[in-house]
Amino acid sequence: MALMERVATLVRANLSDLIDRAEDPEKMIRQVILDMQNQLMQVKTQVAIAIADEHLLRRKQKENEERQAEWVRKAELAVTKQDDELARAALERSLSCRGMAENFRQQAEDQSVQVENLKSALQKLEQKLSEAQAKSDVMIAQHRRARAVSRTAEARAGDGATHSAFDRMKNKVDRAEAVGQARGPASAGSVEERFAALEKQDEIERLLAELKTKKL
Repeated sequence: MALMERVATLVRANLSDLIDRAEDPEKMIRQVILDMQNQLMQVKTQVAIAIADEHLLRRKQKENEERQAEWVRKAELAVTKQDDELARAALERSLSCRGMAENFRQQAEDQSVQVENLKSALQKLEQKLSEAQAKSDVMIAQHRRARAVSRTAEARAGDGATHSAFDRMKNKVDRAEAVGQARGPASAGSVEERFAALEKQDEIERLLAELKTKKL
C-alpha cells in the first residue's frame, strides 16, 4: 500500500538530519509537519474505512451462519416429514451458506489484521507528529540563533573592514596635514630668505653709492 509506505518513510525520518541538510531548515520542518498532518488525515480515513469493511464482513459472516442454521432446521423438518429429497436440498443449501460464512470469516480476519496495522501506523505517525511539533519550535529557535550569530559575525567583520579603511584614510589625512604643516614653515622661510636677499642687495647698493660719493 503506497499510503503505508509514505507513512513508514515519515516515521523513519530523522528530523535533525533533515534539518541539518536543508538549505532552509524552518521551511523544511514546516513542510515535514504539513506532510505528517496530511498523511495522518489519510490514515485516519483509511482506518475508519477498514473498520467499516470489517464490520460489514462480520455481518455477512453472521448472516450466512444464520442461514446455514435455518437450512439445517428445514432439513430436520423434512426428515420428520419423511421427505429425504427435500432434506437433501436443504442440507445442500446449508453447506453453501456454511462455505460463504467461512469465506466471510476469513476475509474478516484478514481485514482485522489490516485494521490493526493501520491503527499501529496511525499511532506511530501521531507520536512522530507530536515529536516534530514539540521539536519544531526549539529547532527553529536554534536555527534563528545560529543565523543571528552568523549575521553578527559578518557585521563585525564588516565593521572591522570599515574601521580599517577609515583608519587608513585618517592616516593619509594626518600625513597630508603633517606634510602641509612641514611645508608651511619651509615656504615661509623661503619667502623670508628672498626678502633678506633683497635687503642685502639694497644694502650693497647703498654701500656702493656711499663709496662712490666719497671718491668724488
